[in-house]
Amino acid sequence: MKPNRILDADGHVIERDVELFDYLEPPYKGKDTLLGYPFFPTLDGYNRGALLARLGLYQHYEISAKVWIDALDKVGIESTVLYPTAGLAFTMIQDPHWAVALARAYNNWFADKFYGHSKRLRGVALIPLQDVPAAVAELRRAVTELGFVGAVLPANSADIGVRKALGHPDFWPIYEEAERLDVPLSTHGAPSMNIGLNSFTHFAMTGVLEHPVAQMIQMTSFVLEGVFDRFKKLRVGFLEAGTGWVPYMIDRLDRYFGMKKNGFVEYSPVATTRPSEVFRQGRIYFSCEGGEPSLRNLVERIGHKTLIFASDFPHESNIEHAMRDMEELLEREDLSDDAKQAIFCDNTLAYYGR
Repeated sequence: MKPNRILDADGHVIERDVELFDYLEPPYKGKDTLLGYPFFPTLDGYNRGALLARLGLYQHYEISAKVWIDALDKVGIESTVLYPTAGLAFTMIQDPHWAVALARAYNNWFADKFYGHSKRLRGVALIPLQDVPAAVAELRRAVTELGFVGAVLPANSADIGVRKALGHPDFWPIYEEAERLDVPLSTHGAPSMNIGLNSFTHFAMTGVLEHPVAQMIQMTSFVLEGVFDRFKKLRVGFLEAGTGWVPYMIDRLDRYFGMKKNGFVEYSPVATTRPSEVFRQGRIYFSCEGGEPSLRNLVERIGHKTLIFASDFPHESNIEHAMRDMEELLEREDLSDDAKQAIFCDNTLAYYGR
């Protein structure tokens, strides 16, 4: 049985500097010197455009609101939640002042060009973790004034810019605000720098690991710093890394959760709930892929209530590939009709809440 609605939990925009330039505020407004340098740090040493050119996935790569609406109609998807592309390197920005300005420009640009064009195109905000009070203010503005459904937390800062893992207490005011606003925060990989992959020169080798390794690090930080114990209603997503790594991480986290003796606890004392129980609480969400056999293992461990469908269009997936991924998930015999309804619709509604 096909779900009665299909919602995409993770697509992307292609934000170009020349477009964001028009949305910058003083002291950057109208200053052409800005266009001599990239607004965002490069993800790493790979030019993703060169990769797409070699693979021949696209003739044109202008991803406008109209392109997205046409794609949704062709695939039969009701709506999507859109994430940045260059902005996935956002936490690598060293200059807090520029990070604040660029986050505001990106959010204003998206609200105008996409959400303002159609309510079928929802968005997550960029927030400047380099300046936590400003990040709290920008999250509040993006949600209450611009209509965003949450914020993205880039999973890899490459040891520059934001130099602390996301579970660190310095970021807790952001999680308190997200909880108050009842919006999720999504970790999303892309940069591969400084997580042990720098020697690779073939992108497939990097692509295998850039998402899951970065998110394993952030998962460990969130759980063992006690974020989910401190913020009882916070929802966090881990996107585009598949699900095969999750049961392994549950076991590893459980193993080290018992590391306490002689009055010493080798993780944050705020973390009081066994990690496997944290995962069963239904507040940690994962995007799943149709062709991954290991998906059944996670369903056996924690059920299907926190799995969501992500098209990833238009990254390494053109519209034909996105349709095939969706069909693979719909055709799985090891997922019940209830599970497919949850993955394609109900869980996305529960995660984003708005």
